[in-house]
Amino acid sequence: MKKSIVYLIVLSFTYFTTSCKTETKKEVLKQENTTTTKNAAYNLQEAKSEINWTAYKTTEKIPVKGRFNKVKITSGGIGESIKEAIDGAEFSVPVSSLFTNDSGRDYKIKKFFFGVMDKTELLSGKFIIENDSMGYSDITMNGITKKLPFRYSLKGKVFQFAGTMKITDWKAEKALESLNTVCKDLHKGADGISKTWDEVALNITANF
Repeated sequence: MKKSIVYLIVLSFTYFTTSCKTETKKEVLKQENTTTTKNAAYNLQEAKSEINWTAYKTTEKIPVKGRFNKVKITSGGIGESIKEAIDGAEFSVPVSSLFTNDSGRDYKIKKFFFGVMDKTELLSGKFIIENDSMGYSDITMNGITKKLPFRYSLKGKVFQFAGTMKITDWKAEKALESLNTVCKDLHKGADGISKTWDEVALNITANF
């Protein structure tokens, strides 16, 4: 009889503790799902984004276009409006995702331009929205963080950003010279002068 009573007590205790754990687990999962739904009105990580750039060669300033195929939002990027999602969002872009539709050119830019810089496997930054048309991004490249002013437009669910980087602002003269040396003949114009400009135009589009 005593054994039966002990058995019932143990069984009841086991059921009680198991039930408590199950309820706790359900509550945690419910909270996680609620948080995700609440913060998912506009999510920059899930937006269809394009990062296009235009560099220039020869004294005639012939454009060379390319893009980065990957971008990761490392902090923020979620808001109840598109502006809120963009403002304060931090990102990183792997240099390895650079693409110009010319594998030889891609290799040279990665090795002789970015490869000469300090700690530039990734480009990183943070978006700051200042008003209805202007903002800036704190871009880190070559171990240096500088402000890049930009203009933006917002049409429907499409955010567009345009700005121009001056490479020498990031103390990357050596990288620029290195690229121009390896591309010397390709960057010669009709005047016979080889030139690689220190300007790069950036155009970013995020379609939510």
